[in-house]
This record gives sequence, C-alpha cells and structure tokens, in this order.
Amino acid sequence: MATILIDKLLHTVVNRKASDLHIAVGQPPVLRLDGHLVRLETKTLEPEDTVGLMKSITPERCQQELQEVGGTDFGFAFGDMARFRVSVFKQKGYVGMVLRQIPNKMLDFKALGTPSVVADLILRPRGLFLVTGPTGSGKTTTLAAMIDYLNETVDHHIITIEDPIEFFHNHKKSTVNQRELHVDVPAFAEAIRRALRQDPDVILVGEMRDLDTIEAAITAAETGHVVFGTLHTTGAQGTVNRVIDVFPTSQQEQIRTQLSTAIIGILSQQLLPKIGGGRVAAYEMLVVTPAIANLIRENKTYRINSAIQTGHKLGMQLLDDHLFRLWKAGTIDKRDAMVKCNQPDELAARIARAERGMLEDEDEARGRLDNDDGPPNKKGNGGASKK
Repeated sequence: MATILIDKLLHTVVNRKASDLHIAVGQPPVLRLDGHLVRLETKTLEPEDTVGLMKSITPERCQQELQEVGGTDFGFAFGDMARFRVSVFKQKGYVGMVLRQIPNKMLDFKALGTPSVVADLILRPRGLFLVTGPTGSGKTTTLAAMIDYLNETVDHHIITIEDPIEFFHNHKKSTVNQRELHVDVPAFAEAIRRALRQDPDVILVGEMRDLDTIEAAITAAETGHVVFGTLHTTGAQGTVNRVIDVFPTSQQEQIRTQLSTAIIGILSQQLLPKIGGGRVAAYEMLVVTPAIANLIRENKTYRINSAIQTGHKLGMQLLDDHLFRLWKAGTIDKRDAMVKCNQPDELAARIARAERGMLEDEDEARGRLDNDDGPPNKKGNGGASKK
C-alpha cells in the first residue's frame, strides 16, 4: 500500500514541478511550489502512514541510522523521471520526511542566468571557487551546471565528493568520478586528501562545513587544482569572513594569506518566485583580482562590496543590483526583492526613487512603454494624477 502511495506522490511532485515534498504526521502531504507550501487534498497522515512511506524508499543502513541518531539522508532515483534527495527525521517521536526533487535534465548557464564570467573562471588551472547561499537557493544546480560545462568542454579528471550524490554525471570529454559520503568515503576532508592522489584537475566539495574540510580545500586549490565548494553564507564579503572565522585566532593571519592566493571567485545566490510562476535566481559575483586579494590579506574585507561595485567591467555584481534589475524588468515582486536583499534600506530607497521617476517623467515613461509594447496609458496617467 505504502509503495503505491509513494509512487503516486512522487508522480505528483514531478508533474506539478514541485521542488519539495513534506511528509509529517497530522497533515496531508505538502508540496513546495514556486517557494510556497501547498497541501495536497488527500487524507491526513497517521503515524503508521509516515513509517510505511519511509520504509518503502529508505535503504536498510539509513533506517538503522534513523534508529540510532534520529535522522538520515540519502538520494534515490525515481525511475527515469527524477532523482530525490531525502532527509528522514524523527519529530515528537514520529517519522517525518522531506524529499527534494533533483531534475534529471541539467540546466546550462544560459538557462540559469549565471554571470558570464563564471565560465571563464572555472577554466582556470587552479584556485578555489565558492558557490554560496541559504538552503534551497539552487547551489547544487549551479554546481552541476559548472561540472557539466567542464565535462563538455575540456578533458579533465573531475572528482566530486557529495552528501548525497544528487545530479548524476556521465563521462563526456572529461572523466567524472562521484563519491558519496558514508557510502564511498567517510568524511569530506579525508576524501579531499585522498583525491589529491587520484590525478584530479577539478575537485567538487559538496559542503565545506568544518575547519578540516575548509583547510583541505584551500590546500588542494593551492597545489594546482580547481576546487569548487559550497557554504551557507549570503554575500561574497560575508563568505570570506566566514571562512577565516572558522579558524582559531592564532591561525587567521596565515589563512588570510593562503585564501587570498587560492580563491578565484565567489558566486552568491538567492532564489525568488517569478511574477507569473516559476522561479529566478539573483546572483552576486566576486572575481578575485590582485586588489581584492590584497583586501583579504590585509583584513580589509569590509571594502569588498565597494570593490564589487566598481568592478562591473570585470563581470562583478552585487546581489542587490541584480535584484533591482530583476524588479525593474518586471520579473520579481518588490516584496520578494526586499526579503532576499543584503541592504534592505538602500534597496528600498532605490526602488522608491525609481518608482517616483516612473511617475514623474511621463514622456520617458511613455517612450519606454511604447518600446516595451506595454499598455500605453497606465504609468502616464499615474504621472498626471500625481501632478
């Protein structure tokens, strides 16, 4: 019974293009659609339902882990339709689950809208490239696109260390070996150290969660490899500080120097609901120039944001600038932009100025609307009534 039910639920997730499925006792199954939680119109789940659903997809070793530590994670394929990353946990003594859908079709840079400089940076012969953002901001999808781009473009040996493996990569021009935590390898740091003996060109570290992993990743980047890593930080400036703060004070100066020579770029992202459905990513891009490497080395990271602002010719951009452009283009709602931005007061003032400008300058507004083939009177009338 439970197997049939889980299949039915997963079909619904795939067909409705939901990003997640939530299973919890006391309510029906819940989908996350375009960032919003939507309850399915089915029966309320009882404790035995969630246990049955869990057992129908959870490997034996993970069920064991759930009993021992109260939680477990794994990935599994739902036929040819999609893969899912599953987190099983106990809450109030009951079993709960969240299943994140990983689409089978990999998106490319164009579809993701990543800054064009990313493609150049990842072709460098060595260095650390970080993709950062909160949970569910699309970091895994971006990294998969980066690996796929290299796989199609150059003859590299790419090693990924993931927890769990999400996107599957076939060998194309490159050889791609994917290692899963707790299945193929015990720990991230250990896997990075082993990888160095496996003739890699590129190493992807699924999550840089502790000092050992960060240290191993920086060392690998210094010794002539391209290393991709992810962190749950927002903004490039905050990411640099976070990496350094992980280390004891006595080591921080040395790490600043190492990081300044190892790091080549930071892509920080947020995912927002699109007006009219779907979702869109907003990006902050830091390209590490000699001047920015100096700021990192000299502990002047507070100046990174203004360096990004002046570095747009090199492909850099601040998250808030991208959010502003997305709002101006009518892609995202003002409220959503305000929730995801780094400097709410500044962005609010900027949007308010732009809205005033739209109302006051009737001629410009009409010209813009004619160019856009939008409704010709809407904003012009606003201007007239305001005056």
